[in-house]
Amino acid sequence: MTNTTPGRFITVEGTEGVGKTSNIDFIRRQLEAQGIEVMCSREPGGTPLAEQIRELLLAKRDEAVDETAELLLMFAARAQHLNQKIKPALAQGAWVLCDRFTDATYAYQGGGRDLSVDTIAKLEDLVQGSLRPDATFILDIDVETGLKRASARSEADRFESEQLEFFEKVRSVYLARAKAEPQRYHIIDAGQELAAVQAQIAEVLEGWTYKPRQ
Repeated sequence: MTNTTPGRFITVEGTEGVGKTSNIDFIRRQLEAQGIEVMCSREPGGTPLAEQIRELLLAKRDEAVDETAELLLMFAARAQHLNQKIKPALAQGAWVLCDRFTDATYAYQGGGRDLSVDTIAKLEDLVQGSLRPDATFILDIDVETGLKRASARSEADRFESEQLEFFEKVRSVYLARAKAEPQRYHIIDAGQELAAVQAQIAEVLEGWTYKPRQ
């Protein structure tokens, strides 16, 4: 039997308007240039069922969304995504590149919504077991600048419609998590021109040891 080396799991995080889409595509191209198979996905979402949950979460509605219901929906989508897409890809040796993951839950639901970090951690253990990203890029930007960028891009969804204070709390959680675990997190200054942002990302990637699939 062929022993397939498990792939690596990379996540990209940040508040609104940081340029995740452009930079995820850049990371994908950099990895593929090294002969690495890359599977891109996003959260919430990534599978048909998880994408339906995403629509529920992002849609503006007259009914107030209970914060605990929001949290549980996030992890319901994550459980489906992990077991149907992420884990199988990693087991086959592909590298998974994901637009947001559980760090976003700590930041948005834990920071923005002031929900219990202990509750989030328990759900994280329940849904993920020991699985955690191998590396996380945090695209960091001044909140006001990011919101201006996001508003120019498209109509605001339910999360993007939150107040400035909400996103300041989200950003502070991201930065605190990066400070607490610097070996996993890479903070990228996303307030610069795109070429400068991607130069920072490339510098991080160049420090890694690539092992192309055979």
